Amino acid sequence: MYNRFVRQRTLVDESWGGIDVELTRRHDLIPQLVDTVKGYAAHEQAVLSRLVEAREAATAHHGDSPAHRQAYEDTLAGALHHVLARVEAYPDLKASQSFLALQEELTNTEDRIAASRRFYNGNVRAYNTRVRTFPSNVVAAAFGFRTRDFFELREAAQGAVAG
Repeated sequence: MYNRFVRQRTLVDESWGGIDVELTRRHDLIPQLVDTVKGYAAHEQAVLSRLVEAREAATAHHGDSPAHRQAYEDTLAGALHHVLARVEAYPDLKASQSFLALQEELTNTEDRIAASRRFYNGNVRAYNTRVRTFPSNVVAAAFGFRTRDFFELREAAQGAVAG
């Protein structure tokens, strides 16, 4: 039982790494989006500033637990959604090849975040079930295996990105 716990815990950690990679990818795309939008919509400075601040906060909490990081990622997704909704008012920006390519990258990244999140949460569910059910809960308690937090993003940036 102990070895199975170790394997499952490792799988949970590995699957969190997949989410982390995709969130970092999204963080890395934000400055490109801000630069692209600035060129077409200079008077949207307040909206862009909120996006930059949300990105910086999310990036600063890169190593935090999923439960703690979730709020920062939700804020970032909301700010991203707001910027992309404002883009609708700028036909020249919406027609820009660089913006369209960036929007496609963001859409793909959001899809990968969702897939990674489902994989992670499935592994957490299986692990937590073992930690909480008898007789494996006895082994879990004896060796300090604790339940893990799920990772759910509340703001659906996906819909906004897909535009």
